[in-house]
Amino acid sequence: MKKLLALAALIVIAGALGFVLAACGSEGAVSAGQAPTVGSSGSGGGTSITATIGTTTPLATASTSSTQTGATAAPLRFQVWFPQGERLLPVLRTHVPTARVATAAVNALLAGPTQGEFSSGFATAIPIDTRLLGVSVSGGVATVDLTSEYESGGGELSMQMRLGQVVFTLTQFPTVKAVRFELDGQPVSVFSSEGIVLDHPVGRGDYDDLMPPIIVASPTPGATVGTPVTVSGTADVFEANVTVRILDAAGHELGHQFTTATCGTGCRGRFRISVDFDVPHEQHGMILVSDDDAAGTGTPPHVVRIPVVLEPRAD
Repeated sequence: MKKLLALAALIVIAGALGFVLAACGSEGAVSAGQAPTVGSSGSGGGTSITATIGTTTPLATASTSSTQTGATAAPLRFQVWFPQGERLLPVLRTHVPTARVATAAVNALLAGPTQGEFSSGFATAIPIDTRLLGVSVSGGVATVDLTSEYESGGGELSMQMRLGQVVFTLTQFPTVKAVRFELDGQPVSVFSSEGIVLDHPVGRGDYDDLMPPIIVASPTPGATVGTPVTVSGTADVFEANVTVRILDAAGHELGHQFTTATCGTGCRGRFRISVDFDVPHEQHGMILVSDDDAAGTGTPPHVVRIPVVLEPRAD
């Protein structure tokens, strides 16, 4: 807990944001898994977003008691996705342990961005009076039931954005590969007056054009990492080139590695690479994942910044 509080303070100094969360509804068992973290967007150079840790309001049904061994369970960390311009980007939420992770995540999404996030250019395409009626997960498909306000207002892009927000938020969990939509308890075959066909489960691939160029799956923001640290995720960047750098608390580079994703320049590929580093004692640090500075501007066009706690090498 002390590490999380110290890390949150560090992020606030860097301009990070606080978060609030409300949750309700019901669902089947869902694994929290490893939630991918914040990517960056925009076709211009030098854009980046730092993953942040915030505080949340506990679920009414969630237990904050200690385990049988007397140890307090670690808080959950998951992402919710909001538009920034014409891209969807994830921001981090934390929550007390609960078996209803998908419900908590969707309600966090419906709560919308914080004021600080709005100030940073985040928005939501989901109508503010939309409520979650339930979530169930079976066979890799999450069925999410929302009130009919969900399809009100907005044009084609707004509709695609709000669908993508729910799909990306739910498919961060390993047990969810696709999402089926219901409104007021009724299956949706055609969504909104825009006539979007939704008679089948939809996944991330259906909204690929809304994804940020780089998504980091591991490590998650706030994680304590030892050396070597393995960094993995997906990217759609020029020539599939991905660079990973490790910075210490003072911003000095401790190590870096270069790799290529399995696909790039118009297609999304996976990457995974291990990077060595040495620190004399446990301290806050930053993992930077970026593409190439192909334009020669001195700054990579896309950068993902993951705040972590660096552990010294074991004796």
